[in-house]
Amino acid sequence: MAPAKKGKAKAKANPAVSTQPVNPNNNFPTSIRYIPPSSVANTIHAKPGSKIASITDFSDEALGVQIDAPAKDGEANAALLDYISSVLGVKRR
Repeated sequence: MAPAKKGKAKAKANPAVSTQPVNPNNNFPTSIRYIPPSSVANTIHAKPGSKIASITDFSDEALGVQIDAPAKDGEANAALLDYISSVLGVKRR
């Protein structure tokens, strides 16, 4: 038998963990994922540097959002969190 190769080992897929939605009968796009026990994750494509913050697209792939902050020093990320939390009516964290 050949000796083991040095370096990082490749991660093997765990067949017990499913990447499918918890409830396949829901009507949500695939960009919205339920994370048990009580969280939701949403894929967002942010476009910084626009004049106003607005939602531009909502598809199965991602939610498109224009942000009115430049993409430097984390300003666009902070503005995105503020905007999304205000749209959803939830706390920023």
